Amino acid sequence: MYREIIKDLKKWKDKSRRKPLLLTGVRQCGKTYIVDDFAREYFDSYVYVNFESEDSISAIFDYNFDVHRIISELEIRFKTKIIPGKTLLFLDEIQECPRAITALKYFCENLKELHVVCAGSLLGVALKEQNISFPVGKVNRLKLYPMNFKEFVIANGREDLIDVFQYWPIDRAIPELYSVPMKKLLKEYYIVGGMPEAVKAWIEAKDISEVEEVQNEIINDYADDFSKHAPAEEVLKIRWIWDSVPVQLAKDNNKFVFSHVKEGKRSADLEAALHWLEDAGLIIKTELVEKPEIPLNGFANKTFFKVYMSDIGLLRAKSGVSAHTIQNESDLYIRYKGAFAENYVLNELIANGKSPYFWRSGNSAEVDFLYESKGELVPVEVKSADNTQAKSYKQFCQRYYPKVGVKLSEKNIAQNLCIKTMTYNIPLYLAWNIDQYCEK
Repeated sequence: MYREIIKDLKKWKDKSRRKPLLLTGVRQCGKTYIVDDFAREYFDSYVYVNFESEDSISAIFDYNFDVHRIISELEIRFKTKIIPGKTLLFLDEIQECPRAITALKYFCENLKELHVVCAGSLLGVALKEQNISFPVGKVNRLKLYPMNFKEFVIANGREDLIDVFQYWPIDRAIPELYSVPMKKLLKEYYIVGGMPEAVKAWIEAKDISEVEEVQNEIINDYADDFSKHAPAEEVLKIRWIWDSVPVQLAKDNNKFVFSHVKEGKRSADLEAALHWLEDAGLIIKTELVEKPEIPLNGFANKTFFKVYMSDIGLLRAKSGVSAHTIQNESDLYIRYKGAFAENYVLNELIANGKSPYFWRSGNSAEVDFLYESKGELVPVEVKSADNTQAKSYKQFCQRYYPKVGVKLSEKNIAQNLCIKTMTYNIPLYLAWNIDQYCEK
């Protein structure tokens, strides 16, 4: 995603009718690093404003929305000329200064030639809780996610594997020359995840203890955000739900159940806390669709859902599953192996721009994920081992006749017809390349 975001940033830079750019994403997923790198390579000068670490700067936006005055005061504060076309102005943690968010409207209308980028980790939360006037139609938006598996492979110096698999034919079995290193890297990805600091620690030291130190720091920082940014009456409930996600995901029937968060608690007690975590980007909900029709969001049951984490490495850390357990696939891993595979596939689908749901028919059948592609439904079945016998998937194909579908597992690549559905059996480590087969 890093390379794709840089491409998007370059396109935005070159637009003649440019709007301020808002970059969102969960805290510590690399927003500041990417914009800093982009600014230093493509601009003559760069002014970095962090509203969280320097909250007094908010005063510059308090008086009025005269963008020329605002720029003049920022130039004095940072002792740097801000020159349209040559300078990038980066407003980081912008959710801490609501008037700066509103000011984006006036930058768009009155100073279009200036490149303005904003970033916010908890912007979704801030917009809902602070009643901020958001400049609808006056900003461009990009969302950054933790590094996906493809990026993890590249970061580990194996871009050659990505090049090999970019256009791998469906009718050619993958030899061990390529499958063995990819399977090894996928296990490492389950352990490390895609948070940039954790990936960096792994690449530099190959020491699990250093990775876990970074992961625990991130988890603790998120917990601090609960206390700092959430309503006081919701903080404890948010912690309960946050701690409950790995446990509920590992259940055989992994529907999220509020009463399993805390005994005696109901959805009415905990729903606001769940929404807070979702708005913060820390969790991802997939909703049930019993009668799949397009658009899927119009037929989703918003009261019946599963909850996943935004990063597979943080899921592993919060689950308490050791790296050794994953690497050796010991019996202790059985309970979580399926949950990890599902969470991983969901993150890959979202990184590829999908909006996944899931299908269930009573208690008899379930397809893990379902998304829309070019006006068609694509069912996705996830198996954590090499068993691709999927009765539920077959039942779905018998009822709804999708044109294409996917089974992701540890099995080698292949294709076959399931009823009338062209089904692609793809190794889990190729989830990042699902469109290569489904969108031909």
